[in-house]
Amino acid sequence: MNLGALFLESVSTGVITSEEMAWVTSNQRQFTRVEEATAIRLGRLLDQGMIQLGCRI
Repeated sequence: MNLGALFLESVSTGVITSEEMAWVTSNQRQFTRVEEATAIRLGRLLDQGMIQLGCRI
């Protein structure tokens, strides 16, 4: 899985799955600075309600 692709998919659909969130949290130690910034942005979008935790149909 790629964080950039995950971010774009989540922003375009407005949904991130629990499995994807688990992947982000379990791999955050290996993130580059750019990926860290992307993960922070993803978290902020979740906090703001722009992205929902759920499933894609």
